Amino acid sequence: MPPISVLIKPASSGCNLKCKYCFYNDVAENRQVKSYGNMSEDTLEQIVKKTLEFADIQCNFAFQGGEPTLVGLDFYKKVIEFEKRYNKKNVRIVNTIQTNGISIDESFGRFLSENNFLVGLSIDGYKDLHDKNRVDYENRGTFSRVMKAVEIFNRYGVEYNILYVVTSESARHANKIYGFFKKNNFRYIQFIPCLDPLEEKGGYGYSLKPEIYGQFLKNTFDLWYKDILNNEAVSIRYFDNLLRRIMGYNTESCGMNGICSCQFVIEANGGVYPCDFYVTDQWYMGNIIEVDIETLSKSSKALEFIKSSNYICEDCRKCQWLNLCRGGCRREREPFYDGKPGLNKHCKAYDEFFNYSVERFYNAARYITNRR
Repeated sequence: MPPISVLIKPASSGCNLKCKYCFYNDVAENRQVKSYGNMSEDTLEQIVKKTLEFADIQCNFAFQGGEPTLVGLDFYKKVIEFEKRYNKKNVRIVNTIQTNGISIDESFGRFLSENNFLVGLSIDGYKDLHDKNRVDYENRGTFSRVMKAVEIFNRYGVEYNILYVVTSESARHANKIYGFFKKNNFRYIQFIPCLDPLEEKGGYGYSLKPEIYGQFLKNTFDLWYKDILNNEAVSIRYFDNLLRRIMGYNTESCGMNGICSCQFVIEANGGVYPCDFYVTDQWYMGNIIEVDIETLSKSSKALEFIKSSNYICEDCRKCQWLNLCRGGCRREREPFYDGKPGLNKHCKAYDEFFNYSVERFYNAARYITNRR
């Protein structure tokens, strides 16, 4: 059997923040049961056991939410216990967790370090920008509390990267955000274009317009490219994956492959779905407690989900950038028409960006190859 990744939501849609643009809150609102509460130890045990029975070579357990730290540190101690118990094939296990940082304390930091968890920490840039959308239930900004988590991670040597959501406002401050990340020695960064709610098109204060996103990409690329040539490279996941494609390697970001794969997203009650953006009743595949991973991978919903993303519209077929873009993430090609995905909402931004940057991407590829 192949390597496998599963994305586990131990606290379901539960969260200690109320971020204004939260896509998972919208996902949860689009199903009959908004939250499945906290995952039981029995469900966790079945997930670890069945995933390790299926996996060969490597197995990735990713914990997200909502906010996955809400289940408490003892839950993750059980994760390690079950992994040791059921790793009969001695496969390589990679544990990751994505957090807003609010619940991170000394004990959590020490545990994550000792057990080699890779952490994705959400920070939307400097204080004013971060506090605009990443607020708690009393509408208070959270920047200072998140930076305390950074201090703990640094103290215990936790491996972490930064995730930030690009909104219409933050996109206008690309240079300042990049400078803030460099100043704080955040060298591994993933930016995520802000998503509008399902079945809706813009109109929100945070909605990201293609022309603004295109300029953001160009501004950020200029800084990233300059740092590569100065041997001060900052890892930006999207740019890194474009470089990989140009250099003849596969990309590791599913949204850049042009066709979906089954991500095995597991809700707190054991329900399994094909993608984090589609944890809705329509795409329910089955329950991990009742069936195994192989059966889930061959379920009608899994196959339908993959097949429905495979369509390439005529505009994409004619585009000179198809090999780089591949149409982009399915979620950015909503709404579907006649069961087929539309043109990526950021198509104009990508066209402008590739025209602006492609020669320097090839230069960067040659520079990196020569250095090696």
